[in-house]
Amino acid sequence: MEHSCHKNDSIHCTVSNCRHHCGQSDYCSLNCVSIGTHEANPTQPQCVDCESFEQK
Repeated sequence: MEHSCHKNDSIHCTVSNCRHHCGQSDYCSLNCVSIGTHEANPTQPQCVDCESFEQK
């Protein structure tokens, strides 16, 4: 059963396999997300991670 999605217009997201993704609208349903990194000195977008991600 999928949860009802109330998109947050301030958080654009294209990760469709995340539990918080709002389907076709490409927005997140969370009020706030946690952003982190897996690098000691991030220099590119690929070095930054959404730590609020939960797989569907």
